[in-house]
Amino acid sequence: MNLCALPAFADNYLWLLHDGRRAIVIDPGEAAPVLEALAAASLKLDAILVTHHHADHTGGVAELRQRTGAPVWGPAREVLPFDCTRVGEGDRLSLLGLEWQVLEVPGHTAHHVAYVCEAVTLAGQTAPVLFCGDTLFSAGCGRLFEGTPRQMQDSLDRLSALPGNTQVCCAHEYTLSNLRFAREVDPANAALAAHEQRCIAQRGQLLPTLPSTLEVERQINPFLRCDDAAVMRSVVAHSGCPPDRLSVFAALRSWKNSHR
Repeated sequence: MNLCALPAFADNYLWLLHDGRRAIVIDPGEAAPVLEALAAASLKLDAILVTHHHADHTGGVAELRQRTGAPVWGPAREVLPFDCTRVGEGDRLSLLGLEWQVLEVPGHTAHHVAYVCEAVTLAGQTAPVLFCGDTLFSAGCGRLFEGTPRQMQDSLDRLSALPGNTQVCCAHEYTLSNLRFAREVDPANAALAAHEQRCIAQRGQLLPTLPSTLEVERQINPFLRCDDAAVMRSVVAHSGCPPDRLSVFAALRSWKNSHR
């Protein structure tokens, strides 16, 4: 299998997974990058998967379906601007000869879903692949536009519990900005500092910082580490919030919202 991050807009990635003949695209906010990639590799689009309703994740769906005939799957309870097969928690899909699981991960939107492909062989290594939309970012998480802090924390806990070698395919290239904030929250974290230097080098070569892995995220992402003593002390000192995990998470997300 081949996994490609197709840049779109200012900082989106449209993820294309293919076997050299057939392909799946996740969250195609615009059609042109996908159509160009399909044509360049002579691929047939087999399926379109959507994680949530925001336009930068759905804007290319209608044209792609018209041009390719590919069926569409999307979250059961989101309002979407097209007809599709609706999926929710526990649903299983068989696509590209692979088994997929749907997880409901509300927080960024009220009914956001993620897709986990349980065993994908990429460059000779087999691992799960997670397409998490705007729920989990490398070193960060999505804004809470519709959900609550508890919902988002529960969603991140579910994703963090996946195997450490899971490839994390986020929908935006926010990594360097997130890492700058994470260093402010957790300045003594050596793994975080080393990862930031790797990502700076990658972006210097115009390469994506993604996919990340859950093993890395559990070391460097403050939103997955709200019960870590250093993170908790930092957030409590900054915000004055109570020293419990949910309060720290909510205060951390609020801090990130205003961080520059």
